[in-house]
Amino acid sequence: MKTFDAIVIGSGQGGVPLATNFAKLGWRVALIEEGQLGGSCINYGCTPTKTMIASARIAEAVRRGPQFGVHAGEAKIDMAEIVARKNEISGAFRSGIEHRVKNNPNIALYRGRGRFTGPHTVAVNGETLTSDKIFINTGTRPRILPIPGLDQVPYLTNRNIMDLDRVPSSLIALGGNYLGLEFGQLFQRLGSEVTVVELGDQIVPREDAEVSQSLKEALEEEGMNFRLGARTTKIAKTQDGVEVTIEKKDGTGETLQGSHLLVAIGQTPNTDDLGLDKAGVETDQAGFIRHNGKLETNVPGVWVLGDVKGGPAFTHVAYDDYLVLTDNLVNGKNRTIDNRMVPYALYTDPELGRIGLSEREARAKGYRLKIGSVPMAHVARAIERGETKGLMKIVVNADNDRILGATILGPEGGELVQILMALMMADAPWTLFKDAMFIHPTLAEGFFSLMADVKAA
Repeated sequence: MKTFDAIVIGSGQGGVPLATNFAKLGWRVALIEEGQLGGSCINYGCTPTKTMIASARIAEAVRRGPQFGVHAGEAKIDMAEIVARKNEISGAFRSGIEHRVKNNPNIALYRGRGRFTGPHTVAVNGETLTSDKIFINTGTRPRILPIPGLDQVPYLTNRNIMDLDRVPSSLIALGGNYLGLEFGQLFQRLGSEVTVVELGDQIVPREDAEVSQSLKEALEEEGMNFRLGARTTKIAKTQDGVEVTIEKKDGTGETLQGSHLLVAIGQTPNTDDLGLDKAGVETDQAGFIRHNGKLETNVPGVWVLGDVKGGPAFTHVAYDDYLVLTDNLVNGKNRTIDNRMVPYALYTDPELGRIGLSEREARAKGYRLKIGSVPMAHVARAIERGETKGLMKIVVNADNDRILGATILGPEGGELVQILMALMMADAPWTLFKDAMFIHPTLAEGFFSLMADVKAA
């Protein structure tokens, strides 16, 4: 049995910095990873998807060129080159992580599946490791529902769709949230005919209805098709691909034909083969690991970070988990993740940036509200760039003029919303921006019109 100061199971964007930071302090750390270092973000999440989305954006720019007086001819899509560029960039990021880990004398890297054999013991590759401090960062995998016929057809997930050697002629995406929409628009722009099937009545179900509708209209303008309020009842293989049978809430049915099928209906936590029962670590009904506000599980000395703990599944959340754990365990602080501010973005075009509460969420909590909303078509810089789809929206607490939440659906939405997040972090009133001077012309100048529209609602 080998004893370590810390054991980290999983090398995601929370686990790696945690291990390397502990190692810098002189701790002897065991890092266990059965797959590639870097977790989902580097290997099949943020980096590769946004790299390929960039290629699709260029293809769309070529298509739209004549609108700007630029005539480049028809875009020729080389899927092999797009995938090669994606692999090169992801590989470079991964190599940097591998170099940091393998060249750190205080980190012992174990390539294999780690399983608990007790509250503070982990078995990997026939060895038993022990530590008073164990951290679980095992992430998630694609959620696969038992849809009749699904196990009889070759289907795609976010793990393998980015390795296709040709553009699908027609892609059916099950799920109208992040994965379905980002991959859907990506392949629509590369030449696929895309249909998104969503069980709910709107895409991106967490967002306010007008935000969802605005995004849907923008995607439809590019040729994407949607089937909302539709449940998939059967899937079958055909000579040319797949056949998907759906049933709508009104009782009507439809059969869709596609060359490829993407399953994008959520993620499942990687906890079912960790031996958590041997450690006594509790999970919820979905398999996500239970924890307190300081990320400690019900077993003292065992913590969890990243997607496997449930909640918002974003890389920046996993990294913040690492910061919270480091501050508490190393710097003697008492930080919690309770009520932390979590910004996020959906990398469609227009891009959706969000922080805080939506109007619907704020009303459900009983706040008296002021609301401001302005279409991107009223923002000079957006007009000049030819990117006028979407809107800006701000939700304000009418009792103290503090911003409760903001939505930017438009060009650079993820960047812009963080400007408003700064006001929220500073606990400053929205009125600070009401008569502010913004550089002209910029996208941020749209805040001038946004603040001018704030009124009781």
